[in-house]
Amino acid sequence: MSIVRIAIDVLAVVGGLTILALLSVALRRRFIQRGASFDCSLRLREKRFGQGWVLGVARYADDRLEWYRVFSTSVRPKRVLPRAVLQIGGRRDPAYPETLAIMPGHVIVECTVGGSPVEVAMSAEALTGFVAWRESAPPGRHLGAA
Repeated sequence: MSIVRIAIDVLAVVGGLTILALLSVALRRRFIQRGASFDCSLRLREKRFGQGWVLGVARYADDRLEWYRVFSTSVRPKRVLPRAVLQIGGRRDPAYPETLAIMPGHVIVECTVGGSPVEVAMSAEALTGFVAWRESAPPGRHLGAA
């Protein structure tokens, strides 16, 4: 075989794998966005102020909020926030380093999940829905006792 033929074969394989990867990410996004979902960044690490933010999509599923990374091929959520142990605290506008990591116009919401701090960033409209979802519960559930 000639070197040109080998190079063409390698490029064809790399191109095919790239198309397959892009297709899987697009299909995953459609799977995640069925039902009620919204763009939501999550702070996964808190080493220094403004760092650790990851873009994602959040989806309401029964009594939990599932959070998925945007750039991933996994169909499993990276974080799950159960409604029964989720407490919503204050909200704030992002400071300078955070404005580079989260989407424009999003606000940061400080929450606790089972006593552990969690920060999420979402639009004001999504925050309204998030608060309403947290406060509404099926009959017989007392969420304030978490």
